[in-house]
Amino acid sequence: MTSATSTQWARLLKNQGTWVGSFTQVSPTGEILQDTPSEVALIPLNEGNTIRQEIRKRPPGQPPSETVLEYSSLGKGVLFCETGAFSQGSIQRSPVSEFGAELGLIHGSDRLRLAQVYPRQPTLGSLTLIREHLAGTEPTPRPAPTVDQLIGTWVGEATTVFPDWQPQRSLATRLEIQREGDRAITQTLTFGDSPVIQSQGQLIGSTLRFEQGSQPVTVLLLPGGASATFPTEIQSGQPLFLEAGWLITPTLRQRLIRTYNAQGTWESLTLVTEQKL
Repeated sequence: MTSATSTQWARLLKNQGTWVGSFTQVSPTGEILQDTPSEVALIPLNEGNTIRQEIRKRPPGQPPSETVLEYSSLGKGVLFCETGAFSQGSIQRSPVSEFGAELGLIHGSDRLRLAQVYPRQPTLGSLTLIREHLAGTEPTPRPAPTVDQLIGTWVGEATTVFPDWQPQRSLATRLEIQREGDRAITQTLTFGDSPVIQSQGQLIGSTLRFEQGSQPVTVLLLPGGASATFPTEIQSGQPLFLEAGWLITPTLRQRLIRTYNAQGTWESLTLVTEQKL
């Protein structure tokens, strides 16, 4: 392995263990459709140079299923961050093929994953929320975040890794979320010394819609402290991103952002860790 690939493999190993939880199917509007208990084991073999992955699911009213994979290298569509957070998915968007990604975050003995899939169409087709904890530990109960919990000023750090192995980059971040009346939300975001990015959204139930800009996005607030951010309807020829957010405590939040350029090529993966002031 090169130093870059060995670093990525070491970050994968931060996910080793048996993760117990569930796969929750969610509609693109945020309705819970089905919850399937699951167990995912990541077992290092061959002195840690091979991973055996065992995925067991128990769908309601159906026989259990098991999938077993073994691998000694990572695919082109996968990147890991220092914490073990990761994303795997499409490296190139095409309107004639399925597009999407899985985004995974880790905190202590808990893990949160989101899979967002566009099945040959510009609107989201399926969303899967995966909440897990290591076997032998107790899961931390986290309800769906509310907009009021997100209101305020969040400061932290964004660390970006790249699929072409260029050195990772870290920037200070500041996110201010304000409520304007009953349904209007204003977000003001600063990355390092870059210009301020401001956007206005509308709150509809537990969904936020940001309609300005070249790529309007939807934010769903989901169980387990999760949030999913994705293009409302993908506009070809414009940059886009897929994001998983996790309100770990009332004052600690992580976000994982997979970014694509205007040509639909995967460019980077950014982990934001932020604290509420």
